[in-house]
Amino acid sequence: MATTTSSARAIPRTSGTRARLVNEAELRATLSTFRELSDEDWRRPTHCTGWTVRDMLAHTVGQYEELPRPWVAVRRIRRAARTHPDLGRLDGHNEIQIEDRQAVPGRELIGALAHFAPQALIALRRVPAAVRRRTRLSLLYPEARALPDDSVDYLGSVLVVRDTWMHRVDLVDALGADVLLDGHDREIVDQVVLDLALAWTGPAVEIDLHGPAGGRRLLGIGTPAATLRADALDFARHVSGRPVRGRLELEGDAGAREALTGARVVF
Repeated sequence: MATTTSSARAIPRTSGTRARLVNEAELRATLSTFRELSDEDWRRPTHCTGWTVRDMLAHTVGQYEELPRPWVAVRRIRRAARTHPDLGRLDGHNEIQIEDRQAVPGRELIGALAHFAPQALIALRRVPAAVRRRTRLSLLYPEARALPDDSVDYLGSVLVVRDTWMHRVDLVDALGADVLLDGHDREIVDQVVLDLALAWTGPAVEIDLHGPAGGRRLLGIGTPAATLRADALDFARHVSGRPVRGRLELEGDAGAREALTGARVVF
């Protein structure tokens, strides 16, 4: 991104062609990170409540398994309604993904992800564009109505890679290590900023993000009433509701700062 401040709403939505490259790059980065784990690392807790590193990978495998096999997702959603009636449909579904592979060792889960994820990305590309745009995720998950776009097109271009990327950040945080970034990470952070901008109803504010995935963006219209300065990864952690590892520097109008503090984006 440029060093000058530009409107976050001007960020282009990830195209299908670009999404393919970003998804493939993130899959390589995720698999590489998991392959470096020791036997002890699989039992480490993550910021995902109740999930260990192994559980988080089991969930990720389940996500990719279901994309080319939607009937598996439907079956799990039905099971979740029976066995986890206290959870929302999405959270219950996620728990069933983990339970289905609760006896699978972490090393085998890596192989399962390497097997299912490429199939999932191919399956997403093969869905006709008109079907991707018209098919709604909210048919399966009422929670999807909170998204800026609950279409399968948005799922394939934005949400799949965002979820995988954030869980790679969760993994690295669980290890106390650093996230390795390359060019595709900026695309993912840009889409987070765009979604925040589309939902923003507060006064104009500036987001000044540092690091390889950073840049300056304006939320709202007019002169910024406040500024948030942070590492791009900490910004993503913050708007996902996770603890940050560095500092969020906020300055300006108190009401605008409060809006930035409460800002959230669906991951």
